[in-house]
Amino acid sequence: MSQPNDETFDVVILGGGSGGYAAALRAAQLDLSVALIEKAELGGTCLHRGCIPTKALLHAAEVADQTRESEQFGVKTELLGIDMTGVNSYKDGVVARLYKGLQGLVKSAKVTFVAGEGKLVGPDTVEVDGKRYTGRNVVLATGSYSRSLPGLEVDGEKIITSEHALKLEKVPSSVVVLGGGVIGVEFASVWRSFGADVTIVEALPRLVAAEDEESSKALERAFRKRGIKFKVGKPFEKVETTDSGVKVSIAGGDTVEAELLLVAVGRGPTTAGLGYEEQGVKMDRGFVLTDERLRTSVPNVYAVGDIVPGLQLAHRGFQQGIFVAEQIAGLEPAVIDENGIPRVTYSDPELASVGLTEAKAKEQYGADKIKTYNYNLGGNGKSQILKTAGFVKLVGIEDGPVVGIHMVGARVGELVGEAQLIFNWEAYPAEVAQLVHAHPTQGEALGEAHLALAGKPLHAHA
Repeated sequence: MSQPNDETFDVVILGGGSGGYAAALRAAQLDLSVALIEKAELGGTCLHRGCIPTKALLHAAEVADQTRESEQFGVKTELLGIDMTGVNSYKDGVVARLYKGLQGLVKSAKVTFVAGEGKLVGPDTVEVDGKRYTGRNVVLATGSYSRSLPGLEVDGEKIITSEHALKLEKVPSSVVVLGGGVIGVEFASVWRSFGADVTIVEALPRLVAAEDEESSKALERAFRKRGIKFKVGKPFEKVETTDSGVKVSIAGGDTVEAELLLVAVGRGPTTAGLGYEEQGVKMDRGFVLTDERLRTSVPNVYAVGDIVPGLQLAHRGFQQGIFVAEQIAGLEPAVIDENGIPRVTYSDPELASVGLTEAKAKEQYGADKIKTYNYNLGGNGKSQILKTAGFVKLVGIEDGPVVGIHMVGARVGELVGEAQLIFNWEAYPAEVAQLVHAHPTQGEALGEAHLALAGKPLHAHA
């Protein structure tokens, strides 16, 4: 039953991260009244504890490596050390500027921002600190948290998650990174550049196992060269804290000792205790189940972002937020193709991909229907100038479109914009081969790879 202090909106959004705030801004743009509820800071994990601060650390790491290796370019410099106070100040400054800008956007969009912990108390009602907000439509966008493993107690000091890792005041002398996915390899890359001794422990048979196998192998080769140690196919068994740090035991009787253990075993959905199940929202292991139009099992209740099974990426949540706002406004937007969402790992070297891996493409279309081409960056002028190694790999259907693009090398994350257009527009290799790529750029590598797949290789071996 409604309370006298109820407020009713066209859309009530629970969670102000990438998915929630995108839904709020687009809904407001479409003249819908919007309440946006957030228990911490607007911008969520991505802005404050995820994408943005980690990429700032990775850029500082790149500067450290460039300083250390500058003599190969004929520039004499000396790396005196890493000042974590300075690094953190730079990182926090980036976050603060973006946060201020986002607050301004939400305010000028006339969105009602509600600071506080919300709970779904009716199929159309969210309660915050005793006050109820009723929505003709409700969007669940409560994001994710850093997972741990059974029996693994995170203490925030010797056993830490990525949130703690972003606040370290000194560079650890040695670290064990538990988990060789995106978060694990990015932190391993940062700490190695900052001078730490790093060992990654991964239960799956390879690092970044969700990526194409050739990308994994290239990253592993590069990490070996950089002195980053890793043990793959080795499940974690237990950890003990010691006077100097931690002692990690893994399958096969191996132990690794280090100053810190970073737990990077993925992120879980933040849905517990928020009233979803009680209101009839269908769930699976904490995730909210939706149809392709992001509708939950409860009428007029939608879900976006990390709580929806699939890729846990800020830009996916952002796009889903826009989609849901347009869906509510009756615009019938085109369904988002999950395979068409670009993926980037910002380690050194970077990995970027869109579409299907070679293995998935063969599974889907049959091995005899798939053709691939791997263009080595050794043939690309700009990559030689940058002194980076890697490749652009295409996965195509015989006499059909390109269904997967996989790239490894410095700055390839910046190439994924064109790669996603190629995939999402179902371009044929010959169509991309007609496009003129500026010289010298790394973008030319995409052009060259498509020339080769179209049967006319130039700076490439057939």
